[in-house]
Amino acid sequence: MPTGVALHDVREQLFGAAERVLLRDGPNALTSRAVTTEAGCAKGVLHRHFTDFDAFLVALVHDRIARVEGQAAALREGAGTGTVAGRLTDALTSLFESVAVAIVGLVTSRDDVRARLRETTPTGVPVLTEATAAIASYLAAERDLGRIAAGADVEVLAPTLVGTGHLLFADRNGTPPDPEAVRKVVTAVLAGAVREPAPGSTPEARP
Repeated sequence: MPTGVALHDVREQLFGAAERVLLRDGPNALTSRAVTTEAGCAKGVLHRHFTDFDAFLVALVHDRIARVEGQAAALREGAGTGTVAGRLTDALTSLFESVAVAIVGLVTSRDDVRARLRETTPTGVPVLTEATAAIASYLAAERDLGRIAAGADVEVLAPTLVGTGHLLFADRNGTPPDPEAVRKVVTAVLAGAVREPAPGSTPEARP
């Protein structure tokens, strides 16, 4: 690792390496040596920037949570465009085709990491908890716009969508479900909640 490399660049290089190891070999293979070897740098580089390997893993999870929160803002701001089912299909696919499923496996397999994460995520599973909040916020925005029924309970619909989506992607061996399978799940969960366009209005164009 060249000297003078910005801390942000070092972190991103190490995080990227950790993701590749995690996705390829699973959480049990994730060690400091595996990460630095994957990143092509000396083992000491990781320990110069993090107090220990668990601290590195916690930072990795927090970084991925921040990405979910960024996606959440974009999803919420897009309320009223496209179709509700289409946007949720894209959101769930984007979430679970990434490292999210593997991160959940990492968190559930490492007691010390999970304990440290409890300081910021006292309940639920990190990444899934933030994803659920993102979906609930989006559904609430669509409800305000009248595209979701006024009586729809978004606090129930959101975890149902995230939990079902997680199972759909986790129940695979390297082959993600096709978009139509994800859309089918979304449509089933939202059955009765999505409102049809009002008479005289322009129907939504399906993506």
